[in-house]
Amino acid sequence: MDIEPFEISVDDHFLEDLRRRLQNVRWPGTISPNDWSDGTSSQFFRELVRYWRDDFDWRAQEARLNHFPQFKAEIDGLKIHFIHVKGKGPDPMPLIITHGWPGSFLEMEHIIPMLADPAAHGGDARDAFDVVVPSLPGYAFSDAPKSPGIGTFEIAGLWAQLMLGLGYGKFGAQGGDIGAGVSSWLANRFPEQLFGVQLNYIPASYRPFSGPGTLPLTDDEQAFAERAVEWADKEGAYAHMHGTKPQTLSYAMTDSPVGLAAWLVEKFHAWSDCDGDVLKVFSMDTLLTEISIYWFSGSLDASFRLYKEGRNRPMAFKAGEKSQPRLASRISPKSCLSRRDPGSSESTMSPAGPRLKRAVISQRWSSRKYSPKKFVLTFANLEKAVPAENLQKRLATLWGAQCTPTTTPHPKSQFLPKWRGNLRRMGYGGHVYRKITFAPAPRGRRILISSYLSISLWPHIVSG
Repeated sequence: MDIEPFEISVDDHFLEDLRRRLQNVRWPGTISPNDWSDGTSSQFFRELVRYWRDDFDWRAQEARLNHFPQFKAEIDGLKIHFIHVKGKGPDPMPLIITHGWPGSFLEMEHIIPMLADPAAHGGDARDAFDVVVPSLPGYAFSDAPKSPGIGTFEIAGLWAQLMLGLGYGKFGAQGGDIGAGVSSWLANRFPEQLFGVQLNYIPASYRPFSGPGTLPLTDDEQAFAERAVEWADKEGAYAHMHGTKPQTLSYAMTDSPVGLAAWLVEKFHAWSDCDGDVLKVFSMDTLLTEISIYWFSGSLDASFRLYKEGRNRPMAFKAGEKSQPRLASRISPKSCLSRRDPGSSESTMSPAGPRLKRAVISQRWSSRKYSPKKFVLTFANLEKAVPAENLQKRLATLWGAQCTPTTTPHPKSQFLPKWRGNLRRMGYGGHVYRKITFAPAPRGRRILISSYLSISLWPHIVSG
Protein backbone atom coordinates (compact mmCIF):
# COMPACT_ATOMS: atom_id res chain seq x y z
CA MET A 1 0.00 0.00 0.00
CA ASP A 2 1.36 3.41 -1.00
CA ILE A 3 0.90 6.03 1.73
CA GLU A 4 1.97 9.63 1.29
CA PRO A 5 1.68 12.72 3.52
CA PHE A 6 -1.12 15.11 2.63
CA GLU A 7 -1.81 18.75 3.42
CA ILE A 8 -5.02 20.63 2.65
CA SER A 9 -4.35 23.39 0.14
CA VAL A 10 -7.27 24.65 -1.92
CA ASP A 11 -6.17 26.52 -5.02
CA ASP A 12 -6.83 30.28 -5.08
CA HIS A 13 -8.82 29.80 -8.26
CA PHE A 14 -11.48 27.82 -6.39
CA LEU A 15 -11.67 30.42 -3.63
CA GLU A 16 -12.16 33.21 -6.13
CA ASP A 17 -14.80 31.19 -8.00
CA LEU A 18 -16.67 30.64 -4.72
CA ARG A 19 -16.63 34.38 -3.91
CA ARG A 20 -18.00 35.19 -7.34
CA ARG A 21 -20.86 32.72 -6.98
CA LEU A 22 -21.72 34.05 -3.51
CA GLN A 23 -21.92 37.59 -4.89
CA ASN A 24 -24.48 36.61 -7.53
CA VAL A 25 -27.17 34.78 -5.58
CA ARG A 26 -30.69 34.58 -6.94
CA TRP A 27 -32.82 34.37 -3.82
CA PRO A 28 -36.17 32.54 -3.67
CA GLY A 29 -39.26 33.97 -2.06
CA THR A 30 -40.46 32.85 1.35
CA ILE A 31 -43.72 33.00 3.32
CA SER A 32 -42.20 32.75 6.83
CA PRO A 33 -38.58 34.03 6.94
CA ASN A 34 -37.93 32.76 10.48
CA ASP A 35 -39.57 29.37 10.09
CA TRP A 36 -37.71 26.07 9.50
CA SER A 37 -40.78 23.91 8.86
CA ASP A 38 -40.59 24.42 5.08
CA GLY A 39 -36.82 23.97 5.06
CA THR A 40 -33.89 26.25 5.82
CA SER A 41 -34.93 29.54 7.42
CA SER A 42 -34.53 32.45 5.00
CA GLN A 43 -33.50 34.94 7.67
CA PHE A 44 -30.84 32.67 9.16
CA PHE A 45 -29.62 31.54 5.77
CA ARG A 46 -29.14 35.01 4.31
CA GLU A 47 -26.89 35.85 7.26
CA LEU A 48 -24.98 32.58 6.83
CA VAL A 49 -24.32 33.34 3.15
CA ARG A 50 -23.35 36.92 3.96
CA TYR A 51 -20.85 35.66 6.56
CA TRP A 52 -19.49 33.11 4.10
CA ARG A 53 -18.98 35.80 1.47
CA ASP A 54 -17.62 38.62 3.66
CA ASP A 55 -16.14 37.24 6.90
CA PHE A 56 -15.35 33.55 6.61
CA ASP A 57 -11.62 32.81 6.38
CA TRP A 58 -11.05 29.46 4.69
CA ARG A 59 -7.27 29.79 4.93
CA ALA A 60 -7.49 30.04 8.73
CA GLN A 61 -9.63 26.89 8.89
CA GLU A 62 -7.28 25.15 6.48
CA ALA A 63 -4.25 26.00 8.64
CA ARG A 64 -6.01 24.74 11.76
CA LEU A 65 -6.94 21.42 10.19
CA ASN A 66 -3.42 20.97 8.86
CA HIS A 67 -2.19 20.64 12.43
CA PHE A 68 -3.43 17.05 12.22
CA PRO A 69 -1.09 14.58 10.51
CA GLN A 70 -2.90 13.68 7.29
CA PHE A 71 -2.14 11.16 4.59
CA LYS A 72 -3.45 9.54 1.44
CA ALA A 73 -3.32 5.80 0.90
CA GLU A 74 -3.99 4.15 -2.44
CA ILE A 75 -6.32 1.20 -1.94
CA ASP A 76 -7.91 -0.67 -4.83
CA GLY A 77 -7.25 2.24 -7.16
CA LEU A 78 -8.70 4.93 -4.85
CA LYS A 79 -6.63 7.46 -2.93
CA ILE A 80 -8.18 7.62 0.52
CA HIS A 81 -7.58 10.67 2.70
CA PHE A 82 -7.19 10.04 6.42
CA ILE A 83 -5.96 11.51 9.69
CA HIS A 84 -3.64 9.32 11.77
CA VAL A 85 -2.73 10.40 15.31
CA LYS A 86 -0.65 8.08 17.50
CA GLY A 87 -1.81 7.69 21.08
CA LYS A 88 0.17 8.76 24.13
CA GLY A 89 -0.04 5.93 26.60
CA PRO A 90 1.53 2.59 27.56
CA ASP A 91 -0.47 0.55 25.03
CA PRO A 92 -2.75 2.61 22.75
CA MET A 93 -5.53 0.71 21.04
CA PRO A 94 -5.97 1.27 17.29
CA LEU A 95 -9.34 2.82 16.54
CA ILE A 96 -10.87 3.76 13.17
CA ILE A 97 -13.72 6.30 13.23
CA THR A 98 -15.98 6.76 10.22
CA HIS A 99 -18.17 9.80 9.60
CA GLY A 100 -21.43 10.09 7.68
CA TRP A 101 -23.49 12.67 5.79
CA PRO A 102 -23.63 15.66 6.10
CA GLY A 103 -20.44 15.29 8.09
CA SER A 104 -16.78 14.68 7.40
CA PHE A 105 -13.53 14.12 9.26
CA LEU A 106 -14.13 17.60 10.71
CA GLU A 107 -16.64 16.07 13.14
CA MET A 108 -13.78 14.37 14.95
CA GLU A 109 -11.60 17.46 15.35
CA HIS A 110 -12.30 17.90 19.05
CA ILE A 111 -12.33 14.26 20.10
CA ILE A 112 -9.12 13.15 18.38
CA PRO A 113 -6.82 14.83 20.96
CA MET A 114 -8.93 13.46 23.82
CA LEU A 115 -8.76 9.92 22.49
CA ALA A 116 -5.09 10.03 21.59
CA ASP A 117 -3.96 11.77 24.78
CA PRO A 118 -6.59 11.26 27.49
CA ALA A 119 -4.12 12.11 30.27
CA ALA A 120 -3.86 15.65 28.93
CA HIS A 121 -7.63 16.00 29.21
CA GLY A 122 -8.20 14.68 32.72
CA GLY A 123 -8.32 10.99 31.75
CA ASP A 124 -6.11 7.95 32.12
CA ALA A 125 -3.17 7.34 29.76
CA ARG A 126 -4.06 3.63 29.73
CA ASP A 127 -7.16 4.54 27.72
CA ALA A 128 -5.21 6.10 24.84
CA PHE A 129 -5.99 5.22 21.21
CA ASP A 130 -4.11 5.35 17.95
CA VAL A 131 -6.80 7.27 16.07
CA VAL A 132 -7.46 6.82 12.35
CA VAL A 133 -10.16 8.98 10.74
CA PRO A 134 -10.60 8.34 6.99
CA SER A 135 -12.77 10.32 4.60
CA LEU A 136 -15.34 8.20 2.81
CA PRO A 137 -14.73 7.75 -0.94
CA GLY A 138 -16.01 10.85 -2.71
CA TYR A 139 -16.04 12.88 0.49
CA ALA A 140 -13.60 15.65 1.44
CA PHE A 141 -10.21 14.78 -0.08
CA SER A 142 -10.74 11.10 -0.90
CA ASP A 143 -11.11 10.02 -4.52
CA ALA A 144 -14.62 9.38 -5.79
CA PRO A 145 -15.37 5.90 -7.19
CA LYS A 146 -15.23 5.72 -10.96
CA SER A 147 -17.79 2.94 -11.25
CA PRO A 148 -20.91 1.80 -9.35
CA GLY A 149 -20.77 -0.84 -6.65
CA ILE A 150 -18.83 0.99 -3.90
CA GLY A 151 -21.08 1.10 -0.86
CA THR A 152 -20.62 0.62 2.86
CA PHE A 153 -19.98 -3.11 2.38
CA GLU A 154 -17.05 -2.43 0.03
CA ILE A 155 -15.78 0.53 2.08
CA ALA A 156 -15.47 -1.79 5.07
CA GLY A 157 -13.06 -3.82 2.94
CA LEU A 158 -11.07 -0.67 2.13
CA TRP A 159 -10.85 0.21 5.83
CA ALA A 160 -9.68 -3.30 6.74
CA GLN A 161 -6.90 -2.96 4.17
CA LEU A 162 -6.03 0.51 5.44
CA MET A 163 -5.64 -0.65 9.03
CA LEU A 164 -3.54 -3.62 7.98
CA GLY A 165 -1.40 -1.30 5.87
CA LEU A 166 -0.84 0.86 8.93
CA GLY A 167 0.33 -2.17 10.86
CA TYR A 168 -2.81 -2.83 12.89
CA GLY A 169 -3.79 -6.47 12.81
CA LYS A 170 -6.61 -5.85 15.26
CA PHE A 171 -8.49 -2.66 16.07
CA GLY A 172 -11.70 -1.07 17.30
CA ALA A 173 -14.23 0.66 15.07
CA GLN A 174 -16.66 3.51 15.68
CA GLY A 175 -19.21 5.07 13.37
CA GLY A 176 -22.36 7.09 13.03
CA ASP A 177 -24.79 7.47 10.15
CA ILE A 178 -23.08 6.03 7.04
CA GLY A 179 -20.08 5.34 9.28
CA ALA A 180 -22.26 3.08 11.41
CA GLY A 181 -22.96 1.00 8.31
CA VAL A 182 -19.25 0.80 7.48
CA SER A 183 -18.35 -0.15 11.06
CA SER A 184 -21.13 -2.75 11.20
CA TRP A 185 -19.93 -4.34 7.96
CA LEU A 186 -16.40 -4.36 9.37
CA ALA A 187 -17.68 -6.40 12.30
CA ASN A 188 -19.68 -8.66 10.00
CA ARG A 189 -16.97 -9.26 7.39
CA PHE A 190 -13.76 -9.11 9.45
CA PRO A 191 -14.62 -10.20 13.01
CA GLU A 192 -11.12 -11.56 13.60
CA GLN A 193 -9.69 -8.04 13.09
CA LEU A 194 -12.09 -6.26 15.46
CA PHE A 195 -11.76 -5.82 19.22
CA GLY A 196 -15.22 -4.30 19.25
CA VAL A 197 -17.55 -1.78 17.64
CA GLN A 198 -19.30 1.30 19.03
CA LEU A 199 -22.11 2.97 17.11
CA ASN A 200 -23.91 6.24 17.75
CA TYR A 201 -26.55 5.27 15.19
CA ILE A 202 -28.08 2.00 13.99
CA PRO A 203 -27.71 1.75 10.18
CA ALA A 204 -31.01 2.74 8.55
CA SER A 205 -30.88 -0.23 6.19
CA TYR A 206 -30.40 -2.76 9.00
CA ARG A 207 -33.14 -5.33 9.32
CA PRO A 208 -33.05 -8.31 11.67
CA PHE A 209 -34.23 -11.58 10.22
CA SER A 210 -38.02 -11.78 10.35
CA GLY A 211 -38.74 -14.92 8.35
CA PRO A 212 -40.16 -18.28 9.37
CA GLY A 213 -39.56 -19.25 12.98
CA THR A 214 -39.30 -15.71 14.35
CA LEU A 215 -41.70 -14.20 16.85
CA PRO A 216 -44.30 -11.67 15.71
CA LEU A 217 -43.68 -8.00 16.47
CA THR A 218 -44.67 -6.85 19.93
CA ASP A 219 -47.01 -3.89 20.31
CA ASP A 220 -44.04 -1.62 21.10
CA GLU A 221 -42.10 -2.88 18.08
CA GLN A 222 -45.08 -2.40 15.81
CA ALA A 223 -45.58 1.11 17.16
CA PHE A 224 -41.91 1.87 16.51
CA ALA A 225 -42.21 0.60 12.94
CA GLU A 226 -45.21 2.84 12.36
CA ARG A 227 -43.40 5.88 13.78
CA ALA A 228 -40.44 5.10 11.55
CA VAL A 229 -42.68 5.09 8.48
CA GLU A 230 -44.24 8.36 9.61
CA TRP A 231 -40.82 9.96 10.14
CA ALA A 232 -39.60 8.79 6.73
CA ASP A 233 -42.69 10.32 5.14
CA LYS A 234 -42.23 13.69 6.86
CA GLU A 235 -38.43 14.00 7.05
CA GLY A 236 -36.88 11.43 4.73
CA ALA A 237 -37.18 13.16 1.35
CA TYR A 238 -33.44 13.91 1.27
CA ALA A 239 -32.52 10.23 1.67
CA HIS A 240 -35.03 9.15 -0.97
CA MET A 241 -33.58 11.68 -3.40
CA HIS A 242 -29.99 10.62 -2.62
CA GLY A 243 -30.95 6.98 -2.93
CA THR A 244 -32.89 7.17 -6.18
CA LYS A 245 -31.70 10.11 -8.33
CA PRO A 246 -28.35 11.27 -6.91
CA GLN A 247 -27.11 12.49 -10.29
CA THR A 248 -30.03 14.87 -10.80
CA LEU A 249 -29.46 16.43 -7.39
CA SER A 250 -25.70 16.75 -7.97
CA TYR A 251 -26.16 19.15 -10.92
CA ALA A 252 -27.82 21.75 -8.69
CA MET A 253 -25.47 21.28 -5.75
CA THR A 254 -22.28 21.22 -7.83
CA ASP A 255 -23.20 24.49 -9.53
CA SER A 256 -24.58 26.43 -6.55
CA PRO A 257 -22.71 26.74 -3.24
CA VAL A 258 -25.81 28.45 -1.81
CA GLY A 259 -27.98 25.51 -2.80
CA LEU A 260 -25.48 23.10 -1.26
CA ALA A 261 -25.29 25.14 1.95
CA ALA A 262 -29.08 25.19 2.31
CA TRP A 263 -29.26 21.42 1.72
CA LEU A 264 -26.66 20.74 4.43
CA VAL A 265 -27.41 23.33 7.10
CA GLU A 266 -31.06 22.31 7.33
CA LYS A 267 -29.86 18.91 8.59
CA PHE A 268 -27.45 20.44 11.10
CA HIS A 269 -30.42 22.36 12.45
CA ALA A 270 -32.76 19.34 12.47
CA TRP A 271 -30.33 16.76 13.82
CA SER A 272 -28.61 18.62 16.63
CA ASP A 273 -29.76 19.46 20.15
CA CYS A 274 -30.02 23.14 19.28
CA ASP A 275 -33.54 23.95 20.56
CA GLY A 276 -34.29 25.71 17.29
CA ASP A 277 -31.08 27.76 17.18
CA VAL A 278 -28.32 25.93 15.32
CA LEU A 279 -25.75 28.50 16.49
CA LYS A 280 -26.18 27.25 20.05
CA VAL A 281 -24.30 24.12 18.98
CA PHE A 282 -22.25 25.15 15.94
CA SER A 283 -20.49 28.40 15.18
CA MET A 284 -20.76 30.00 11.76
CA ASP A 285 -17.14 29.03 11.13
CA THR A 286 -17.79 25.37 11.97
CA LEU A 287 -20.85 25.17 9.73
CA LEU A 288 -19.08 26.89 6.84
CA THR A 289 -15.92 24.84 7.19
CA GLU A 290 -18.01 21.69 6.84
CA ILE A 291 -19.97 23.12 3.91
CA SER A 292 -16.76 24.34 2.25
CA ILE A 293 -15.18 20.89 2.53
CA TYR A 294 -18.14 19.50 0.58
CA TRP A 295 -17.94 22.33 -1.97
CA PHE A 296 -14.21 21.97 -2.57
CA SER A 297 -14.43 18.19 -2.84
CA GLY A 298 -15.90 18.54 -6.32
CA SER A 299 -17.53 15.11 -6.02
CA LEU A 300 -20.98 15.77 -4.60
CA ASP A 301 -22.45 13.20 -6.97
CA ALA A 302 -20.41 10.49 -5.22
CA SER A 303 -21.41 11.65 -1.74
CA PHE A 304 -25.09 11.44 -2.70
CA ARG A 305 -24.69 8.19 -4.61
CA LEU A 306 -23.51 6.36 -1.50
CA TYR A 307 -27.15 6.32 -0.40
CA LYS A 308 -28.13 4.53 -3.60
CA GLU A 309 -25.39 1.98 -3.04
CA GLY A 310 -26.81 1.42 0.43
CA ARG A 311 -30.26 0.74 -1.01
CA ASN A 312 -28.75 -1.71 -3.47
CA ARG A 313 -27.05 -3.64 -0.66
CA PRO A 314 -28.88 -3.08 2.63
CA MET A 315 -27.65 -4.52 5.89
CA ALA A 316 -30.14 -7.36 6.26
CA PHE A 317 -29.05 -10.39 8.28
CA LYS A 318 -29.95 -13.96 7.48
CA ALA A 319 -31.49 -16.38 9.96
CA GLY A 320 -29.07 -16.91 12.82
CA GLU A 321 -26.56 -14.39 11.47
CA LYS A 322 -25.01 -12.15 14.13
CA SER A 323 -22.21 -9.65 14.49
CA GLN A 324 -19.44 -11.53 16.27
CA PRO A 325 -17.32 -8.74 17.81
CA ARG A 326 -18.66 -7.03 20.90
CA LEU A 327 -20.88 -4.12 20.02
CA ALA A 328 -22.30 -1.13 21.87
CA SER A 329 -24.56 1.72 20.84
CA ARG A 330 -24.49 5.19 22.34
CA ILE A 331 -27.81 6.63 23.49
CA SER A 332 -28.58 10.29 22.87
CA PRO A 333 -31.88 12.12 22.57
CA LYS A 334 -31.41 13.63 19.14
CA SER A 335 -30.22 10.50 17.37
CA CYS A 336 -33.05 8.63 19.07
CA LEU A 337 -35.58 11.21 17.93
CA SER A 338 -34.36 11.57 14.38
CA ARG A 339 -33.47 7.96 13.78
CA ARG A 340 -34.40 5.36 16.33
CA ASP A 341 -37.56 6.88 17.76
CA PRO A 342 -39.01 9.17 15.10
CA GLY A 343 -41.88 11.34 16.17
CA SER A 344 -41.38 10.83 19.89
CA SER A 345 -41.00 13.70 22.33
CA GLU A 346 -38.88 11.61 24.70
CA SER A 347 -35.56 9.87 24.39
CA THR A 348 -35.20 6.13 24.93
CA MET A 349 -33.98 6.95 28.43
CA SER A 350 -37.45 8.28 29.27
CA PRO A 351 -38.83 9.73 31.44
CA ALA A 352 -35.67 11.84 31.53
CA GLY A 353 -36.46 12.88 27.95
CA PRO A 354 -34.50 15.66 26.26
CA ARG A 355 -32.84 16.64 29.57
CA LEU A 356 -30.57 13.61 29.37
CA LYS A 357 -27.96 14.86 26.94
CA ARG A 358 -25.63 11.93 26.93
CA ALA A 359 -25.68 8.37 28.23
CA VAL A 360 -23.00 5.78 27.60
CA ILE A 361 -22.23 2.28 28.76
CA SER A 362 -18.56 2.04 29.50
CA GLN A 363 -15.94 -0.58 30.16
CA ARG A 364 -12.21 0.04 30.13
CA TRP A 365 -10.54 -1.14 26.96
CA SER A 366 -7.28 -1.62 28.89
CA SER A 367 -8.48 -5.10 29.86
CA ARG A 368 -7.56 -7.02 26.72
CA LYS A 369 -9.31 -10.24 27.77
CA TYR A 370 -12.75 -8.57 27.85
CA SER A 371 -14.24 -10.61 30.67
CA PRO A 372 -15.74 -7.87 32.85
CA LYS A 373 -17.31 -8.58 36.21
CA LYS A 374 -19.42 -5.47 36.07
CA PHE A 375 -20.41 -2.71 33.67
CA VAL A 376 -20.67 0.99 34.36
CA LEU A 377 -23.20 3.41 32.97
CA THR A 378 -21.76 6.92 33.15
CA PHE A 379 -24.00 9.79 32.19
CA ALA A 380 -23.89 13.55 32.27
CA ASN A 381 -27.17 15.36 32.73
CA LEU A 382 -26.48 18.96 31.79
CA GLU A 383 -29.55 20.57 33.30
CA LYS A 384 -30.58 18.73 36.43
CA ALA A 385 -30.17 15.31 37.91
CA VAL A 386 -32.30 12.52 36.50
CA PRO A 387 -34.04 10.55 39.29
CA ALA A 388 -32.04 7.39 39.88
CA GLU A 389 -35.14 5.22 40.02
CA ASN A 390 -36.07 6.26 36.48
CA LEU A 391 -32.74 5.04 35.16
CA GLN A 392 -32.96 1.85 37.21
CA LYS A 393 -36.36 1.06 35.80
CA ARG A 394 -35.25 1.74 32.24
CA LEU A 395 -32.10 -0.37 32.58
CA ALA A 396 -34.09 -3.25 34.03
CA THR A 397 -36.33 -3.06 30.95
CA LEU A 398 -33.38 -2.95 28.53
CA TRP A 399 -31.18 -5.62 30.09
CA GLY A 400 -33.60 -7.94 31.81
CA ALA A 401 -34.15 -9.10 35.35
CA GLN A 402 -30.66 -10.60 35.63
CA CYS A 403 -29.23 -7.09 35.90
CA THR A 404 -30.23 -5.13 38.97
CA PRO A 405 -28.77 -1.62 38.79
CA THR A 406 -27.56 0.26 41.85
CA THR A 407 -26.66 3.94 41.90
CA THR A 408 -23.80 5.68 43.66
CA PRO A 409 -22.40 9.20 43.40
CA HIS A 410 -19.69 9.50 40.80
CA PRO A 411 -16.29 9.12 42.55
CA LYS A 412 -14.91 12.12 40.65
CA SER A 413 -17.03 15.13 41.52
CA GLN A 414 -14.86 17.30 39.28
CA PHE A 415 -14.95 14.81 36.44
CA LEU A 416 -12.74 15.83 33.51
CA PRO A 417 -12.60 19.57 34.31
CA LYS A 418 -11.33 20.60 30.86
CA TRP A 419 -14.33 19.03 29.18
CA ARG A 420 -16.64 20.67 31.72
CA GLY A 421 -15.20 24.00 30.67
CA ASN A 422 -15.73 23.17 26.99
CA LEU A 423 -19.36 22.34 27.69
CA ARG A 424 -19.87 25.65 29.46
CA ARG A 425 -18.38 27.52 26.52
CA MET A 426 -20.85 25.73 24.25
CA GLY A 427 -23.68 27.11 26.34
CA TYR A 428 -24.41 24.18 28.64
CA GLY A 429 -24.24 25.14 32.28
CA GLY A 430 -24.53 23.12 35.47
CA HIS A 431 -24.40 19.37 35.26
CA VAL A 432 -24.26 16.37 37.56
CA TYR A 433 -22.24 13.23 37.03
CA ARG A 434 -23.25 9.87 38.45
CA LYS A 435 -22.62 6.26 37.68
CA ILE A 436 -24.59 3.04 37.73
CA THR A 437 -22.94 -0.33 38.07
CA PHE A 438 -24.72 -3.52 37.19
CA ALA A 439 -23.94 -7.21 36.81
CA PRO A 440 -22.75 -8.85 33.56
CA ALA A 441 -25.28 -8.52 30.79
CA PRO A 442 -27.24 -11.57 29.63
CA ARG A 443 -25.84 -13.68 26.82
CA GLY A 444 -25.87 -11.80 23.56
CA ARG A 445 -25.88 -8.40 25.26
CA ARG A 446 -22.20 -8.00 26.09
CA ILE A 447 -20.97 -4.45 25.90
CA LEU A 448 -17.61 -3.06 24.81
CA ILE A 449 -17.04 0.67 24.66
CA SER A 450 -14.58 3.31 25.79
CA SER A 451 -15.91 5.83 28.27
CA TYR A 452 -13.60 8.50 26.88
CA LEU A 453 -14.72 7.87 23.33
CA SER A 454 -18.38 8.04 24.16
CA ILE A 455 -18.16 11.06 26.40
CA SER A 456 -16.04 13.03 24.00
CA LEU A 457 -18.16 12.18 20.98
CA TRP A 458 -21.03 14.32 22.18
CA PRO A 459 -22.03 16.92 20.98
CA HIS A 460 -19.72 17.12 17.97
CA ILE A 461 -21.35 14.24 16.06
CA VAL A 462 -24.54 14.97 14.18
CA SER A 463 -26.37 11.94 12.91
CA GLY A 464 -27.29 12.20 9.25
